[in-house]
Amino acid sequence: MKKTCYLLASLLLAGSLAVADEAMLIDFTQLEPDCVVDEQTEKPTQNKHTVMDFSVAAGATFTKDQKDLMKTSLALPEWEVVLNSSARNVGSLAESKVVAAPVKDSAKVPFAGKDVMGVRVVFPTIAANANAKIVPPFDIPAYEPLADADDDGVRQEPTDEQKASGKTLFEDGYGVVKNVGTIKSIACTTMGMNYPHGLYVMLKDNDNIERRYFMGYLSFDGWKTLIWNNPQYITEIRNREIRVYPIYPRGVPFVKFSGFQITRDAAHIGDNYIGYFKDVKVIYDKAILTSDRDIADEDLWGIITKKETARQTAEMQRFGNTQVNRYLEKQKMAVENEFTPSIDTDAEGSAQGNGGQAAN
Repeated sequence: MKKTCYLLASLLLAGSLAVADEAMLIDFTQLEPDCVVDEQTEKPTQNKHTVMDFSVAAGATFTKDQKDLMKTSLALPEWEVVLNSSARNVGSLAESKVVAAPVKDSAKVPFAGKDVMGVRVVFPTIAANANAKIVPPFDIPAYEPLADADDDGVRQEPTDEQKASGKTLFEDGYGVVKNVGTIKSIACTTMGMNYPHGLYVMLKDNDNIERRYFMGYLSFDGWKTLIWNNPQYITEIRNREIRVYPIYPRGVPFVKFSGFQITRDAAHIGDNYIGYFKDVKVIYDKAILTSDRDIADEDLWGIITKKETARQTAEMQRFGNTQVNRYLEKQKMAVENEFTPSIDTDAEGSAQGNGGQAAN
């Protein structure tokens, strides 16, 4: 029985020629904070290339200074750890997090001296299957226009050169790869620490369908590239069952990174999991041989832009509300670490000792 391979009409015109490309889906060394300086720490908090402003969801009661703080990006500390019900408790929610992990300058890897993604997950110690997803702070947009941002995280108007490039903001290692037909292989560079847990890479396509790909187990020590090879990939074109889809307004197919999943079996040890991730790459068949068409369909009809704008507005509103609520909760948090003394502890005759008892 023939396998099904989803390709567009242009690939059919290629006859027996299969064109495959390698692309960087996401490179975590590019996500260092470099804008939106925190006034207290005087350190940047957001990544300039990927910063998004969600203050549009805030009400009119917020000041401009407050709205300026309602920005987020793909900066590594902004990523979230989402635990399943078997792993979720107060301790695990408090301790599980993502950080920027600096690689030593003396490390014998090409990315020495840069920051990679560091992940801590606290799994339950009881015998229960558990998993954790490491997800970006927002659903990565596929059609966000390519434009620069300033040091305050304000997105500027695209330049003529950026418009002519045909690129969108989150391509080239920031989470999106365009013109993807069939995925042949996925590679993930990660540092193992002899944990028996499994690793999945999660991707979404242009139909907003999320799929996960099992990369292997993390029971090794040191840096390693884990590779998933498509078992249904057919190299012989004549054996492929080719289905033809309209190119427009469905849009050029793409994939975007939606996160990692770490799975812990009930038979394995629980408690802390520590891991590090450098990047995710894909090898794929091109969906169309060239995206340079004689007529600019989208400029003429605007169908994709309308659909993407509606989707992005809904995402902006949903996540924007979350950002506003987080900002309010942060403002309400207690900042005191100890009580103000009611007595002069240095005075002669003051009570001393533990447990409320005076020392003799």
